[in-house]
Amino acid sequence: MATAAAGAPGRARRGAPMYSKELTSKKRDEFEDILEERRLSSDLRYAMKCYTPVIYKGLSPCKPNAIKSAVLHSEQVQYVIKQLAKEMGESPDIIQEEATEILDEMGHRMQLGAVRFFAFTLSKIFKQLFQRVCVNEEGMQRLQHAIQEHPVVLLPSHRSYVDFLMLSYLLYTYDLALPVIAAGIDFLGMKIVGELLRRAGAFFMRRSFGGNRLYWAVFAEYVKTMLRSGYAPIEFFLEGTRSRTAKTLTPKFGLLSIVMEPFFKREVFDTYLVPISISYERILEESLYAYELLGVPKPKESTSGLLKARRILSDNFGTIHIYVGQPVSLRTLASGRINRCPYNLVPRHLPQKPSEDIQEFVSDVAYKMELLQIENMVLSPWVLVAAVLLQNLPAVEFELLIEKTLWLKGLTQTFGGFIEWPDNLCAKKAVLSGLTLHSNIAGLVDGHVVLNDKGVEDGAVGEIVFRHALAVLMCATYRNQLLNVFVRPALVAVALQMAPSFRKEEVYSCFNFLRDVFSNEFIFFPGISLKDFEEGCFLLTKCDAIQTSQQEIYPTDKGSGTVSFLSAMFRPFVEGYQLIFRYLSKEMKEAFTEKQFIPGVRNFVFQLLEKGSTQCYEALSSDMQKNALSALVQLGAVKKKKMPSGFTYNVNQEAVSKILDMFDARIPVQKPVAARL
Repeated sequence: MATAAAGAPGRARRGAPMYSKELTSKKRDEFEDILEERRLSSDLRYAMKCYTPVIYKGLSPCKPNAIKSAVLHSEQVQYVIKQLAKEMGESPDIIQEEATEILDEMGHRMQLGAVRFFAFTLSKIFKQLFQRVCVNEEGMQRLQHAIQEHPVVLLPSHRSYVDFLMLSYLLYTYDLALPVIAAGIDFLGMKIVGELLRRAGAFFMRRSFGGNRLYWAVFAEYVKTMLRSGYAPIEFFLEGTRSRTAKTLTPKFGLLSIVMEPFFKREVFDTYLVPISISYERILEESLYAYELLGVPKPKESTSGLLKARRILSDNFGTIHIYVGQPVSLRTLASGRINRCPYNLVPRHLPQKPSEDIQEFVSDVAYKMELLQIENMVLSPWVLVAAVLLQNLPAVEFELLIEKTLWLKGLTQTFGGFIEWPDNLCAKKAVLSGLTLHSNIAGLVDGHVVLNDKGVEDGAVGEIVFRHALAVLMCATYRNQLLNVFVRPALVAVALQMAPSFRKEEVYSCFNFLRDVFSNEFIFFPGISLKDFEEGCFLLTKCDAIQTSQQEIYPTDKGSGTVSFLSAMFRPFVEGYQLIFRYLSKEMKEAFTEKQFIPGVRNFVFQLLEKGSTQCYEALSSDMQKNALSALVQLGAVKKKKMPSGFTYNVNQEAVSKILDMFDARIPVQKPVAARL
């Protein structure tokens, strides 16, 4: 049965892998606090300053209406209008009118007045919310240089609604051209705010285009016209939506494919892609996310909702770090890999389905950009505290917590993690500072640190489980930031425990299986499983946790603590997936939809928690449940079928049971094909 075969090889990538992580520690840029100056001078003067940004090749800015007109009269949009008119028997004028309406709904109307209003307002708000907003100045200088040379695409990580406001604020502060930002159509529901965002450079896209060819043609041409004119950087989130768990989400390819097309068609010489890492010491939406993951519906974006959220202004959200990465040349990435000639054989205005090579290239670039974001994410001491606390529930002695946090700091730095430790703070003060900032999650009680799950002692069993799950998921949000750094060595550690022996090929088989199963939880560059395994082994050897011979990998006596810690860190994922797979193999006999699956599996786990049969509260997270289902679809153990009303799923019970048995180490993991060890 091929269904559950671990590590089924994808199509071989051409040439050397596009992404290769440096395993030696690299020097990173210094940070500057941009709020320091704001606290010392007038916000009004800052908002009304002389703002003359340098722009691409000194072009004069294109008026929003001129862009709309260019899009509407472009050969591409006119071709689709004529095609649709012919197919539908409609007058082209009617379809042209529809295209105009789409553009009116979509288009930005950037005005300096709105930009100045935001500069003033955001200055007030950010000084109230954050202690510091730290930026790598060298990154800003590189960005300034890039904007003058070629069209630029900004690709920030996405953890909060603050992300895009903060980036525009940052570019205004440094006198750089403000970006035009792809925003969800939901924001238009916020009457005044939606319009203000439009005037500050937001353009709005529907969450799904379905098979609407006109919408797709207009949207794609609008984005490409802005890119070709080069008068402003284009900004969008590869993850597509905010990560509710602080783990990077698997990338979406649609917008990236659109911004690459002008280069493929030789309409621009090059395009710079700029990965940007935004790290929050405390995330504004942390409790909202935990509720969402537990099935409480997300509140609709509205102006009244925004006004109600004013109470957070009295709260402290610590420091934000923004790391603007090295601009990456699309031309360099494509060199020797992409043949652009086929694009020359077809008139530019004719819609062209990207070839398999192009689709694979877009996917590789997306994963590369996300891995570059991850490399430059800044970790605060609290991230280490959260990781230690979750392994020592219900309580950990304060002195032991400090000791383990310091040990974990050293391990994180050995693995290449980017820790910003507060200046001259001893470990005790750093941990106390984290506990003060996150007093809503954890606190110090009688010399022990405990989760702050208020009201857990009283109330029904279900209420107790819910409150505790809420606290665990909020704490896990911060631990998750560490997982990006630890995932490869940790999966080797878990594989060592799963494998029937220490033989290298058996450990690798288990690693490869885990990497496939968790491919939606963590970001792995496609097609380099063996390289990831070698990286994991290298890092574990570097900290003396394992020794390797020609044929074997085994933990050292000294490293048993490290291997146990790493395995325990990933246990919630292993146990969570086991519970979800158990539910699917036992309960789901008929075809089902995601809307039926999520409440079903949540109730299943909830009951086990109420009975005390499991302690895996993270299995209640809808994010983990959806990822586990997607993993089974990719492994061929669940069939996904498109229906008029959405997708339905069918479980191959035998295949799911087999994967579950591999997870439980009851049967050996199938060996990946042709692993060269």
